[in-house]
Amino acid sequence: MKKTYQIEVDCAACALKMEEATKKVEGVKDATVSFMTQKMKVEFDEGADEQATMKAVVKACKKVEDDCEIFL
Repeated sequence: MKKTYQIEVDCAACALKMEEATKKVEGVKDATVSFMTQKMKVEFDEGADEQATMKAVVKACKKVEDDCEIFL
């Protein structure tokens, strides 16, 4: 399953850090973060709990970029 989320990030380097952190979260198969469109696309592993996975994604992203926002 793939979902797109609206985000708020300040720079392209920060978006890249968020993308790398998201890809490491359990339950995430693949992720793309676009600074230009301010969107995050997440592909979940088969059977992954979307809400729990996204909570972990937000936590991981806040560690690398504490002023980012992901609108769930």
